[in-house]
Amino acid sequence: MKSVKLIAILFLFMVPFLYSCEESTDAVESGTYLGTVDEVEPEKTEIYVKTADDQRLELYFNENTTLTRNGETVAFDQLQEGQQVEVEVEKVGQRLEPIAVRILE
Repeated sequence: MKSVKLIAILFLFMVPFLYSCEESTDAVESGTYLGTVDEVEPEKTEIYVKTADDQRLELYFNENTTLTRNGETVAFDQLQEGQQVEVEVEKVGQRLEPIAVRILE
């Protein structure tokens, strides 16, 4: 029984450390940014974009976000890590809302 309590206490102390290990994201001002898709999370319709000035943007797509390639609307599954993109975002509090994401080729 003591070992279970000890493991539980150790786990509680590790949780903040695990959260601090996550790569941080930046809340930039509203505007248009060029960058590279750093990570794609299809189940959340979320992407992370690394900008030229080394900022990391976390973007959750919503029903108003447009995704295009060569001027044509494409599905979210067309996004891949390493692609160059242009993102138009609006800062809402500390969160970024993607208005438009354009896949560049």
